[in-house]
Amino acid sequence: MAAEGWIWRWGWGRRCPGRPGLPGPGPGPATPLLLILLLGSVAADITDGNSEHLKREHSLIKPYQGVGSSSMPLWDFQGSTILTSQYVRLTPDERSKEGSIWNHQPCFLKDWEMHVHFKVHGAGKKNLHGDGIALWYTRDRLVHGPVFGSKDNFHGLAIFLDTYPNDETTERVFPYISVMVNNGSLSYDHSKDGRWTELAGCTADFRNRDHDTFLAVRYSRGRLTVMTDLEDKNEWKNCIDITGVRLPTGYYFGASAGTGDLSDNHDIISMKLFQLMVEHTPDEDNIDWTKIEPSVNFLKSPKDNVDDPTGNFRSGPLTGWRVFLLLLCALLGIIVCAVVGAVVFQRRQERNKRFY
Repeated sequence: MAAEGWIWRWGWGRRCPGRPGLPGPGPGPATPLLLILLLGSVAADITDGNSEHLKREHSLIKPYQGVGSSSMPLWDFQGSTILTSQYVRLTPDERSKEGSIWNHQPCFLKDWEMHVHFKVHGAGKKNLHGDGIALWYTRDRLVHGPVFGSKDNFHGLAIFLDTYPNDETTERVFPYISVMVNNGSLSYDHSKDGRWTELAGCTADFRNRDHDTFLAVRYSRGRLTVMTDLEDKNEWKNCIDITGVRLPTGYYFGASAGTGDLSDNHDIISMKLFQLMVEHTPDEDNIDWTKIEPSVNFLKSPKDNVDDPTGNFRSGPLTGWRVFLLLLCALLGIIVCAVVGAVVFQRRQERNKRFY
């Protein structure tokens, strides 16, 4: 699929190729409401393409300016990052490399959507490659650190595209995409692949694909949605959809990557930020969004985890042995109820015989 301009229509539906300024093909036949609710193929409360506007001051688009240098207009590089005419390479396929790219301008949009065209590839075979890419919307920028080449204990949002399982006991299938929101109180645990601070995630086979790979992140009115287009089908596939997320305005967009003993090429081809035209209530409009704290309403506050060595937002996901224990307890409960019921019934029968 060509990487040129394309028209965004009907929210999380089909991604329509087209030339900038020209309409793409119209929507297909109407999808029954019941099917939408069951399959989740179209997310609710999402505006159509006509309400989205590209914000060039927050976008990285070809043709790049400053090829061959260590910076470009509106973006700063750090570490091993190099700019070519075709991509921004955060790390080469070499060990112990870290690189990042950060937007100059803080973003003051309350509702936005970021489309990322990326490529992760290398010579390493299965489980002999790493580590992955992180996409950021954070208070601090250009701060080197151990989390995919960027700062730990950050303030804001991170989306991790992790290609290597550090936790040998994990049941996840890698590559794996996960989301983390932090107010500075949590530390990303590489040894557990960020499991204890993950809000949600999904398996996504984006490495060494022969076609273009895309990821979209939408944040609007407290709802955070992550979608992927990895199959060259020109369609978005749901990965993450959570509500109750609060993110401030005035933070910076960026991307980083790191390699360790294993390596990969980590390339960013484009990052396109769209403003979403969404109506807010008067109370929401009166909030100073630059001063709110990153948080997630339906989970424990990160503040509650300061003295927790695991930094656990919640109990871990149900692994196989936990499911087995739950089923075993349920089965024992049914057996106990059946035995008690049989005893009670037998006693009633004996009592009734005494009256005859």
